[in-house]
Amino acid sequence: MLCLGIESTAHTFASSVTDYSDHSQKPVIVSDVRSTYIAPAGSGIHPREASRHHASVSARIIDEALRLGGIKCADLSIVAYSAGPGLGPCLRVGAVAARSIASFYNKPLIPVNHAVGHIELGISLTEAHDPLVLLVSGGHTLIAIFADRRWRVIGETLDITLGQLFDQFGRYLGFSSPCGSKIEQLARESMEKYFLLPYSVKGNDVTFSGLLSALKRLHSSGCQVNDLCFSLQETAFAMISETLERALVATGKKELLVVGGVAANNRLGEILKSACIRHDVRFQICPIKYSGDNGVQIAWTGTLIYVSNKNSQTDISESFIRQSWRLDKVDLYWKS
Repeated sequence: MLCLGIESTAHTFASSVTDYSDHSQKPVIVSDVRSTYIAPAGSGIHPREASRHHASVSARIIDEALRLGGIKCADLSIVAYSAGPGLGPCLRVGAVAARSIASFYNKPLIPVNHAVGHIELGISLTEAHDPLVLLVSGGHTLIAIFADRRWRVIGETLDITLGQLFDQFGRYLGFSSPCGSKIEQLARESMEKYFLLPYSVKGNDVTFSGLLSALKRLHSSGCQVNDLCFSLQETAFAMISETLERALVATGKKELLVVGGVAANNRLGEILKSACIRHDVRFQICPIKYSGDNGVQIAWTGTLIYVSNKNSQTDISESFIRQSWRLDKVDLYWKS
């Protein structure tokens, strides 16, 4: 069963084809093609400009995903697209492309929640079974467990996400979004001089905006950028680790799964792995290649949705995008 997945929630336009077998809980990744909008130095992702990028590359990216798999649109079983959450203009580009293909070739159209896609692909690519999940990206910072057919959020950011924290400080320093990899590189170059930063944890929730303000003040006073990036990572990751350790104790989960673009940060992985060792919990992390936004997460999750409930396909006239579509508002019929 071949599914074309189209991802366009933010800076990345991606298209992938996955194959599904009744005998496997893992996707056969036929193709995975991406193009990323790079904002001007010191700027964030402007939704209109990012959507123009997506519109300009969408046909080429989809064609290449099909070509690499030796597939024609008529061979597809399903077409899936990221319906939210995300930037409205960017979501619309992906939705229009998916609607066009599904309509012309008379294929089932499946809207996919982007956050669910991150988690379900992470589970399929690791040995996770019933994990406590940490989703950390530009759009999400949350802790979730699965119960009663939904991922239930038991902790999250109360202001900006971890990815936004990195991006906003990076833009302040003059970098282009996304800035996470640049912040990590600079932190590694530090002599590990630590500056005390605001540490705000409220139960399983965190707030990062005070940390960002403090970093800007320290930079204005002449502190070295490398040391500020080191302090940023150590403080933010310690906050995340504290909430996760509390959640592990409260839920009794024996495995932790980390997904999302920030999962690619090596220092975050080191800190969380140490926490798992302390609690005798198995540490699982999505492979770096698929931690960021990609079409595979949409194609695979769209397949799971369709296989579990054939009525899940959406009529073209009723297809939608939702800029704010919470993870815990989505029923997952294939999970017990």
